[in-house]
Amino acid sequence: MNVVIIEDESFAAEKLERLLKELDPDIKVLSKIESVKNAVIWLKENNPDLIFLDIHLADGLCFRIFDEVEIKTPIIFTTAYDQYAIQAFKVNSVDYLLKPINKFDLAQSYEKFRSYHQKENKMDYQALKAMIVDMKEKKFQQRFLVVQGDSIKTILVNDIAYFFADGKYTFLVERAGERFLIDTTLEHLTTVLDPTYFFRINRQIIIQIDSIKKMNTWFSRRIKLDLVPSFEKETIVSTERVKDFKEWLNQ
Repeated sequence: MNVVIIEDESFAAEKLERLLKELDPDIKVLSKIESVKNAVIWLKENNPDLIFLDIHLADGLCFRIFDEVEIKTPIIFTTAYDQYAIQAFKVNSVDYLLKPINKFDLAQSYEKFRSYHQKENKMDYQALKAMIVDMKEKKFQQRFLVVQGDSIKTILVNDIAYFFADGKYTFLVERAGERFLIDTTLEHLTTVLDPTYFFRINRQIIIQIDSIKKMNTWFSRRIKLDLVPSFEKETIVSTERVKDFKEWLNQ
């Protein structure tokens, strides 16, 4: 089985290649490509069985590839965090993998691909691209309903410092420091929060940009944050999300 990895972070590409070979020794990674330009050139000359494709490449969004070359190969998207696209991936592709990729999630996606491939389904990548454009224009959630003792109140998103997960529970933390249990998940929150102001820095926490008090470099090229109000654990931007985090801060 021949695959290609289109990913601009060499560390992430090498890790994915290693996990694939552990999953199935018969998998052969034909190439690891870092840019839209080189992906277009390579895909015009090669026809792999499966493509692993990151959204953000060295020279732009991966969807530009579909404008340059017709792709019939099944795709599994990989992303450190893309606020708009996760639902679109579920609808229009074999699957998506949220970085950092682990062996269990990869195995599930690979099994889904095998089932998908046997059915000879076809994906509409232009529909996927259009859906993401539509999602960028969506209206984001403006307030959250929370329970406080015997009463119910609403909290405006402007008054929220961050959300965090603790096991199977998700909490909303106000700027004033009070926290509330909410009936949702971080995964769902990424689809309803305005990505201009909110960013998922790791698997446990989504922060609001104004909650950042201080930033420091940390081990393994990560970034350590001091938040207001302070979080009960160290708040670290994961290695795989540092690049997107910096882009988010700089937009």
